[in-house]
Amino acid sequence: MLVKDLENIFHETLDAIYGKEEVTSFFFLCTDAFYNITRFALALDRDLSITKEEQQPIFDALEALKNEKPIQYILGETEFYGLPFKVDENTLIPRPETEELVQLIIDCHSKQSEESQPSILDIGTGSGCIAISLAKNIGNAQVYAMDVSAKAIKKAKENAVLNKVEVEFIEADILNICHSALDAESTFNVIVSNPPYVRNLEKAEIQNNVLNNEPHLALFVEDDNPLLFYKAITEFAVGKLKENGQLFFEINEYLGPETKILVETFGFKNVEIIKDLFGKDRMIKADK
Repeated sequence: MLVKDLENIFHETLDAIYGKEEVTSFFFLCTDAFYNITRFALALDRDLSITKEEQQPIFDALEALKNEKPIQYILGETEFYGLPFKVDENTLIPRPETEELVQLIIDCHSKQSEESQPSILDIGTGSGCIAISLAKNIGNAQVYAMDVSAKAIKKAKENAVLNKVEVEFIEADILNICHSALDAESTFNVIVSNPPYVRNLEKAEIQNNVLNNEPHLALFVEDDNPLLFYKAITEFAVGKLKENGQLFFEINEYLGPETKILVETFGFKNVEIIKDLFGKDRMIKADK
């Protein structure tokens, strides 16, 4: 079958669901992953073809996309902060706005001396995207990453190996943190988290490919206690951040002021709500 004919099948099947531009992106992600055929290669040779025996993976991908399975789960990989990450149904797919959180921490660290060796804890690490990106870009940092899911930790460890960084992973529940999970003396210069923050009432705003595939444990909180994780993490940070340490959160865009007040209640200083590139309240930075 000619690859250009296969591209037409993708558009005929999927354009009504995703739109032409996104379907084109999906198609070339698949041809590159399965056959090492890039968009540029097909532009140079419109007669490129694949055999009948080679067609199964891409038609399986087409069917999965038709059922609104995320392309990242279909291919088992994605990119975050310029780095490759393996993902599956046990980990959230890293978002571009979370890259802004990583950049914020890197920018804050760059103001410090080169001799400093900051210790960083990422709570709710998932795929490990935050912790691994920080370990890769702050070369002298000691990075730790915590998650309640053993399956997520397993995938995060794979990603640390893939990206050639040292991260110490801790399986623990921040809502029921056992002090044995960390050395009693362990303290950190930075604690960062992108915890669950989507209220059930906001599910109507979530696309089906996210709602039906990504782990709800990492996404949703109850409507009557939406800051549950922020309270637990901030309380934990009071005892675990070093003097002048910093706390960073990704936040629900609708709950910025409430989250800021919560963090201030625990005695943090210079609590700042930071907007993302789209002007939404997306991050909080605070000093101990």
